[in-house]
Amino acid sequence: MFVKGLVQAAAAVLVLAAGPVSAQQVLKVGSTPTGVPFTFLDTKTNSIQGIMVDLITEIGKDAGFQVQIEPMQFSTLIASLTSSKIDIISAAMFVTAARKEVIDFSEPFYSYGEGLVVPKSDTKNYASQEDLKGEVVGAQVGTAFVDALKKTGLFSEVKAYDAIPDILPDVNAGRLKAGFADYPILAYNLKQGNFAEVRLVDSYKPVTVGTVAIGIRKGR
Repeated sequence: MFVKGLVQAAAAVLVLAAGPVSAQQVLKVGSTPTGVPFTFLDTKTNSIQGIMVDLITEIGKDAGFQVQIEPMQFSTLIASLTSSKIDIISAAMFVTAARKEVIDFSEPFYSYGEGLVVPKSDTKNYASQEDLKGEVVGAQVGTAFVDALKKTGLFSEVKAYDAIPDILPDVNAGRLKAGFADYPILAYNLKQGNFAEVRLVDSYKPVTVGTVAIGIRKGR
């Protein structure tokens, strides 16, 4: 019932934002090939799949439109929406004040913060970002985490990466002291046995906590 309620609420927002839609209308939905379990590239079908794809598909059924998933980098999603290359964003995107100035959002679906990964050989129980003062860290470009990390002034450098899977090898190789990224995406990757040489720090308390929602173009 909870999921059904979210679908109906999001469908109502999309109808208000997009105007009347029909079963024949196809809306282009921007999503990302990295971000499992929210979004990911299914190599067997060469298509984007995941929770946010399932969600927008169900929303389309409820609101009366068809969905065409457009794969793209996370950092290009908002620009693609505002330039009308796509009609909707359905990815692991936080609702932030800055983003709300540019696009509209549906009701939120999920809340979480950043996770911290370090080499498995680093056994320190990091509790906060202050524990990494003066170090080089990394995060995904276009996410709320990059600016938040830079604004702390704690780190000697905050490197920006196109995708989370690009961060983890640099953590493993020691080019980064640590990496910050969406906690559930990191946890899922590591649970699947990917990047076995890095460790998700359980003792770390996230600072940038947000909610994920569907993005819609303003004034559509």
